[in-house]
Amino acid sequence: MGRFWFVEVDDASPRLKRVAYARVSSSDQRADLARQKLRLLEHAQREGWLLDAVIEEVGSALNGTRRKLLKVLANPSVGWLVVEHRDRLARFGFEMVEAVLRARGGGVVVIDDREVDDDLVRDMTEVLTSMCARLYGRRSARRRAERALQAAAS
Repeated sequence: MGRFWFVEVDDASPRLKRVAYARVSSSDQRADLARQKLRLLEHAQREGWLLDAVIEEVGSALNGTRRKLLKVLANPSVGWLVVEHRDRLARFGFEMVEAVLRARGGGVVVIDDREVDDDLVRDMTEVLTSMCARLYGRRSARRRAERALQAAAS
């Protein structure tokens, strides 16, 4: 006669970590980095969320090799990223980052989505920003792209 082993298995999957991510493009914007962090913490507190980490990074959103963001995304226990605006996470590829986190059971939370709602306008802004960054330097790229859009709309 064989032996029977009863093993209790806990099917409850571990809670996915929630990480707030604040980013600015250059060192001279560190004051805005502190304000972003504060807004992320205040929002999390209002929602009753437990944040496992708050990551602050200085680097261009056009740069795909941001060390701190890549480290967060490589951690399979991180399921949620909380950002102030979409462009604080990425100029391009936001949807891919979101898809990876959704596959883990999480996602991206954008706390201020008052950005441009029209996809075509958003895409044009991102393309212009990218082109301006290459032509004029990354610091003033967004401002120049916005002026170009305003001139085109006039």
